[in-house]
Amino acid sequence: MIAALFLLLFLMLFFAAPVFVALSFSSLSSFGLFSNMNLMAIVQRMLGGIDKFSLISVPFFILGANVMKNGGIANRILIWVQVWVGHLKGGLALSTEAACMFFGAVSGSSPATVVAIGGLMYPALLKSGYDNGFTTGLITSSGSVALLIPPSISAIIYGAVTGASVGALFMAGVGAGLLYGLLYLLYSVWYAHKKGIYQDQKTSWKERVKATKEAAWALGIPIIIMGGIYGGIFTPTEASGVSAVYAILVSMFVYKEMDLKKLVKTCIDSAETTAQVMMLLAAASAFGWILTVGQVPQALSKCLIHASVTKVTFLLLTNVILLVAGMFIDGSSAIVIMAPLLYPLAIGLGISPIHYGVIMVANAAIGMFTPPFGMNLFVAQPITNNTMVTIIKGVMPFVIISVIALIIITYVPSISLFLPQLVYGRRL
Repeated sequence: MIAALFLLLFLMLFFAAPVFVALSFSSLSSFGLFSNMNLMAIVQRMLGGIDKFSLISVPFFILGANVMKNGGIANRILIWVQVWVGHLKGGLALSTEAACMFFGAVSGSSPATVVAIGGLMYPALLKSGYDNGFTTGLITSSGSVALLIPPSISAIIYGAVTGASVGALFMAGVGAGLLYGLLYLLYSVWYAHKKGIYQDQKTSWKERVKATKEAAWALGIPIIIMGGIYGGIFTPTEASGVSAVYAILVSMFVYKEMDLKKLVKTCIDSAETTAQVMMLLAAASAFGWILTVGQVPQALSKCLIHASVTKVTFLLLTNVILLVAGMFIDGSSAIVIMAPLLYPLAIGLGISPIHYGVIMVANAAIGMFTPPFGMNLFVAQPITNNTMVTIIKGVMPFVIISVIALIIITYVPSISLFLPQLVYGRRL
């Protein structure tokens, strides 16, 4: 049954079937052909996979990201960042990455970050002297940090699949996301110095105060989300609802860039995205259950024990597997497929489930712009009007930088675990 399961899955993916279709079809077919149990068991597992309290936050975070993108919040965040760092060497590139980090902290969506920030910054970067390759690569890759910095939809999905604490995953993502973004910032500064790109004029304190006042309502969103969670006021799930409502109120009644018609369209788009995520999770739940019934994790665990695989080697193998998977499927799909297999092995080797979750999410972040099928590559194409070959060439230096960040995150667990251990007061 397990051989048929993987064979059908790879065949479906090879013929470019949607991931949820590939997972569902392979699960139903292999189970129906090689098991005497009722097929309703698969349906029950699919429903059980999405019948989880933590997943309630997914539609709210998706809605919040789309409202911020369409309601003027993203634009004000970008302007605010630019008046503070735009005068530094490579300031415009720094503004782009910093804005992506900030927008990621309020949206949790990598493609939404590329659209919201990239559409505004691409022409400005070219005008300032950055070449097309660097500009395209920066815009395409910078949005990936949104998967690490909380709230992260990928972290929520990992928590739903494995049962790990979403709150702890959010906290762990702060350190990892800051490191990831910092390496991008350093590379941008080095590039600007190498190319002799001029910086913007330093803004006055009056302009900074003005920009801060205009962005104050937008800046309130991460304070509500992170302050509310860490302050014990509400859970990550409740924070998602509060942030979505707050974003709607600010967009409609403060900035007044979203009317009822625009809100309805935004809700419809968000519902479509939510449906795709939920179908993927439902199919992955059935797939993971069949793997468990077939005792695949147990068999892999025995193989690793007999092969004397160390923690260091296992983490290296995890990264290689997920990086290769990220070349062909999106990060969330890679997590829901691989987590049921790898998570039990990681726990057996004494790896922290929270640290392992951050590693998986970091791999998912890199997969968002890794050729040939990274989602951000296709999102960036209409924004930049470049060929796919040009975009792929542009992102390659950022792939290397991201892999360096991944290695540090993988083998220095304190970067991820410091904050959750500080809050929870125990080893995670």
